[in-house]
Amino acid sequence: MKRLSSIVLVLLVSVFVSQTAVAAKKTANAKMTDAQIVAVVMAANTGEVDAANAAVNKTENEGVKGFAQQMITDHTKMNDDTKALATKLNITPEENATSKKLKDTNEKEMTKMQGLSGSAFDKAYVDAQVTDHTTVLSMLDKTLIPNAQNDELKSALKDARTKVSTHLQHAKQLQASLKKGGGVKATMNKK
Repeated sequence: MKRLSSIVLVLLVSVFVSQTAVAAKKTANAKMTDAQIVAVVMAANTGEVDAANAAVNKTENEGVKGFAQQMITDHTKMNDDTKALATKLNITPEENATSKKLKDTNEKEMTKMQGLSGSAFDKAYVDAQVTDHTTVLSMLDKTLIPNAQNDELKSALKDARTKVSTHLQHAKQLQASLKKGGGVKATMNKK
């Protein structure tokens, strides 16, 4: 029965990874306005905070808990900074296919994780973090930064890219540690 649960979990994660990869590929080919870019950034950050809040409340693994707490801190700040910059630049976030897809994917991930506990939850959360940060990094490189028209927004996106890249590396380390049956203390570079 436990093996069947593991197989089902792997299949569910594979479906979410595939859906996210398709969305990232479509986004890479899309032209976006600054208002649409802001909506995508806010959707990505909100999704990260929501998932991290669930992880902090559910996990007993100190490495996962520390990572999740860092995601709450960093992505809340990034969202606050994005809102402040949008207000300063008089940009009203414009919902679009990419921001909607990010929200939908987050909802599906949250629903899937609600039914999990223990190491199955930890693995699902960390695997989703690797996938999500990989997707956002790709969107930043291929669509968001190249399409940003405002220099301040472009600079903020480049700063966010550095943070997302750091998060991705940490998530991959945590993922490898969980595969070995352990946890990694949360030791992120605070830049």
